[in-house]
Amino acid sequence: MITLAGATVSNISYAVEPEEFLKDPKQELRARDISKNVRCLVCQNQSIDESSAPLAKDLRMTIRNKITEGLTDKEIYKFLTDRYGDFILLNPPLKSSTMILWTLPFVLFFIALFVLYQHNKNSKLR
Repeated sequence: MITLAGATVSNISYAVEPEEFLKDPKQELRARDISKNVRCLVCQNQSIDESSAPLAKDLRMTIRNKITEGLTDKEIYKFLTDRYGDFILLNPPLKSSTMILWTLPFVLFFIALFVLYQHNKNSKLR
């Protein structure tokens, strides 16, 4: 039982390695916050903060380098999306190019409701 609990706790730990940490705690906090919002392109369902993939480590280091260069969070996100597209963000922005992806599920839901309503209405008339 204790072994199982220990294994569970070890899986929750983050993949950031000690040599990656920035000396300034405020900068490190910014790096971690940004890393939690960036998708690992290898794992895809994890942030780069949680992933131990080599590409995730490279992206974490890139973010830390950009922070030490003085870039703002917005500039770092723009740098990443310019290179990898909106897919790199765990929560992609709502904009005209992604509008159909955000609205299509709702449209399909209402079409399905309408079809069901029409089907039930026609069934009662028979």
